[in-house]
Amino acid sequence: MYEVTVKKQFAAAHRLLDYPDRCSRLHGHSWVVEVSVSGAELDENGMLIDFKEVKRLVGEVIDGLDHQYLNELEFFSRPGKETNPTAENLARYIFNCLRDLFKTGLKLSGVRVWESSDTCAFYSEGS
Repeated sequence: MYEVTVKKQFAAAHRLLDYPDRCSRLHGHSWVVEVSVSGAELDENGMLIDFKEVKRLVGEVIDGLDHQYLNELEFFSRPGKETNPTAENLARYIFNCLRDLFKTGLKLSGVRVWESSDTCAFYSEGS
């Protein structure tokens, strides 16, 4: 099995709802997102998938998050179903946006979201 990973960075603000600490106040991060794609077969060029293609797909999702107030995005602000824009939930959101975009034979292995240089969350589905 092969796996490739790309990293993208974006800036965004958020606040945690009903959280009893300073993260309940509006603040921002320079988020780093790592997206990993896996598969068993390489193409005729010896690649699982061209890094440029993964970067393009991830970039389309990240562009919608860059310089945004995450709490206002539909995924996090559904009336009556507000979801805290934590690193964990952001990783799941990005995963869900990307899950069906890769060609047959490739699997989105997981998404890791760093909110600082020493704290991150990872989301994947299945084994």
